[in-house]
Amino acid sequence: MAGEAPIKQAVKWIDDQLTENPSVDRVKLVDEASRRFDLSPLDADFLFRHLAERARKK
Repeated sequence: MAGEAPIKQAVKWIDDQLTENPSVDRVKLVDEASRRFDLSPLDADFLFRHLAERARKK
C-alpha cells in the first residue's frame, strides 16, 4: 500500500472493514477513516458516495 493516495487506502480499509463486519455503522467508518488517513471533508464526502454506490451494487 506504500505510495498509494490516502483516499485509496481509506477505500480499501473501509471495504475490508465491511467484509469483516457488514453491519458496522458506515458513518463511524467514514469518520474513523478520515482521521486514520488524514482526509479532507471533500474526501469524506467521496467515501460516503463510495459507500452509497457499494450498497446499490448489492
